[in-house]
Amino acid sequence: MSRTEPTKTDSTPEKRPPVNFSDARGPSASETEVGSVFVSNYPPFSAWQADALPEYEDVIEQAPERASELGLYLHIPFCRKRCKFCYFRVYIDRNADQIQHYLDSLAREVEIYSRKPAVADRPLKFVYFGGGTPSYVAVKHMKQLWNRVRAAIPWDDVEEVTFECEPGTLTESKVHTYREMGVTRLSLGIENFDDAILRENGRAHETKEIHRCLPWIREASFDQLNVDLIAGMVGETWETWKDTLEKTIDVDPDSVTIYQMELPFNTVYSQGILKDGEPVKVADWETKRAWNEYAIDRLCEVGYEVSSAYTLVKSSGKAAGEGRFVYRDALWHGADMLGTGIASFGHMQGVHIQNVASWNDYLDSLAEGRLPWGRAYKTSAEDLLTRELILQMKLGNLDLQPFREKYGVDPLDRFFGAFETLEGEGMLRIRDRRHVELSRPGLLRVDSLLSNFYAERYQNARYT
Repeated sequence: MSRTEPTKTDSTPEKRPPVNFSDARGPSASETEVGSVFVSNYPPFSAWQADALPEYEDVIEQAPERASELGLYLHIPFCRKRCKFCYFRVYIDRNADQIQHYLDSLAREVEIYSRKPAVADRPLKFVYFGGGTPSYVAVKHMKQLWNRVRAAIPWDDVEEVTFECEPGTLTESKVHTYREMGVTRLSLGIENFDDAILRENGRAHETKEIHRCLPWIREASFDQLNVDLIAGMVGETWETWKDTLEKTIDVDPDSVTIYQMELPFNTVYSQGILKDGEPVKVADWETKRAWNEYAIDRLCEVGYEVSSAYTLVKSSGKAAGEGRFVYRDALWHGADMLGTGIASFGHMQGVHIQNVASWNDYLDSLAEGRLPWGRAYKTSAEDLLTRELILQMKLGNLDLQPFREKYGVDPLDRFFGAFETLEGEGMLRIRDRRHVELSRPGLLRVDSLLSNFYAERYQNARYT
């Protein structure tokens, strides 16, 4: 499983112990405490409610007057093992018949959407197969899903099709099938090159499986190979981290995505802490940021450049220039997205939506011909302005003029206090009233800075 930015699914339980978010997310926080850090949407998911579902139904049943770009996310929630740091909606105990039943339901969901006025005849800009582990699914099952989805919503002209993979689930035939089916961006969840660290953190693969699949991937010649790493997995040291970086450089991917290890609720590690008081030796934030910064510097030395707070791309080559990560850039600039699959998040014409998070509820809804909605949130213009601004801050460079033109608001005036505070702390610099540039310290902790821009009612809200 890779945690590709910015939209994933979360198991979101009914009740959680309280957490001091100022400690867990603040710029000066040191220890890695239990609580969400990574920000993927706004307003916080805890503000989304079932009673807002009629608002989503209204927009789905109407053709948009000004249609934005449209993408499709398909959640494949199956894995060989559950990583100890994973909080996504995944299953490790489903047999082939259950997997096929789920994929049939997922295809049915896309087919229902394809006939809705808000979706019909709109071209797709991107398609994203996320998980879980899409590469866990057998080729014959994946082909059936692929064919039904493409028949419902053609994507001959999409700019990017991303497919997430776990090394140990790949075979040579799978890799070449993905290429034949139109995948342009293969995202490989390596995370680390040390077998002891992979085992401790519950990863299903080992390094021999990474090396086994790489020749197949190179031979298939995808437009872009992305590699995911995590800085600060349990057991990490400076020596192991530097070794992982050198081995990643040897792989020569088109892009490298690096996340800093955190402890969201509903992970094996977090539940051990909360229920049993069992300590987990996750590096503190200062150390993780130092490891992340080392990775940025080392990758830049060998020809990569910073694309966001998490991603570096080759400064020349297939991933460089326009469209290096279409999924991310479209979402962060306000695109609509059909979030399909159990517990998935989406957005349509100003309304956020999340599907139900129960296996039976998801399957039963689609068996009855109903879209499996769980909760929604109708955004205001203020919400959308804030959402796009905080997500684009993750790029490290923010152009303010498009916000003025789109919303008729000057972000420097609207968020004067937040910008002034962060500039005073050395987290960012305002240039010529149009551009905001994050410093390296700001980029390395950007998620912890974003709540400065939240509306007052969300300042201490539970994120999920």
